[in-house]
Amino acid sequence: MKKIEFALKNVLLRIMLHFNSVNKKNESIKLAPDSTILFIRLNKIGDALVTTPLIKLIKEKTGCRVTILADRKNHFIFNDPDLYDEIFIFQKGFGAFKKLVKKLNALKFDAVIDLHDDVSTTVSFLIASIHAPVKIGLQKGNENIYTYIVNKLAPDSNHVVLRILEFAKVFDIKYNLENINIHFPLNESSLNKINKFIKSNYNGNFDNKFLAGVNISAGSDARFWGVNRFKKIISFLENYDLNILIISTENEKHLADKISDNKYPVFTTPDFNEFAAAVSKLNFLFTPDTSIVHLASAYEIPMFGIYVKYNTPDMIWSPFKSDFDCVITEEPNFKNLDYDQVKEKFKTFFEKIYEQRNTKM
Repeated sequence: MKKIEFALKNVLLRIMLHFNSVNKKNESIKLAPDSTILFIRLNKIGDALVTTPLIKLIKEKTGCRVTILADRKNHFIFNDPDLYDEIFIFQKGFGAFKKLVKKLNALKFDAVIDLHDDVSTTVSFLIASIHAPVKIGLQKGNENIYTYIVNKLAPDSNHVVLRILEFAKVFDIKYNLENINIHFPLNESSLNKINKFIKSNYNGNFDNKFLAGVNISAGSDARFWGVNRFKKIISFLENYDLNILIISTENEKHLADKISDNKYPVFTTPDFNEFAAAVSKLNFLFTPDTSIVHLASAYEIPMFGIYVKYNTPDMIWSPFKSDFDCVITEEPNFKNLDYDQVKEKFKTFFEKIYEQRNTKM
């Protein structure tokens, strides 16, 4: 059934593209404050986080009404009035698709912006189905659905946030890059919960003390670095006067417990706001995961990453604002990335951050 649905979408998309009237004059677009814009960004948490600087910038500079079409996996990233006025969550299925298009067309958007870096048949079909005078997307092979094509900066030499900020040129928006960062504000209840967690787990020995976080989860088994290797990172951190917090997803808590060996607190939660609050309290982060990298960047937390960069020339998804260093393997997993290959570079970077922070105290 899914194959039939996919084939039908492709046929209908080709028909719609054939009759689509396209104007690709790359002139800046002027929108009045009462204009309405639809941003589309499906898929994962990290994909959503890297779009927040652009969405916030456009909403601030234009004063337009902003609607976001997100995914069930990432919609909570946009849950802030600085980003949106209304949000829709994409649901799979042809029936749900038809209902969504009807709702979106009833809102009569002045502009639709496709924030996806790669071609998606579903997103292309969706944009082609929306009745809007302005449709904007990156140059990526499906240009016929857009009225305005944005130059796609080379992904091997430009940070993903900078590539997305190219959309600002469409509206002739000027900005200071120093003021641009990932946007994910913390709520008071989540901050209160993590403050209580810290107080209860460090026996009162937490005020102004360096807190180093070790995140063990990375979204796939291929990027789990191994219990013993994480233990060696923690053993290294034990040489310094600091507190250690181990972070994991709920389904990897059993691994985090093995790494902790009842010596250090393990933090895990299904609530992303609480997870973000925990990250914001760190003075340093070690991680193999890219979603947490972008989240930590929102709070400018220094971090050291280990990365899989397999069969791609694209830049790694490094933090946009945080002090950062990393070790990269070009193999498909961390199987052959030993602690000894990481320790010297990690030691140099960590000690720099540790000394900087203690000098400020």
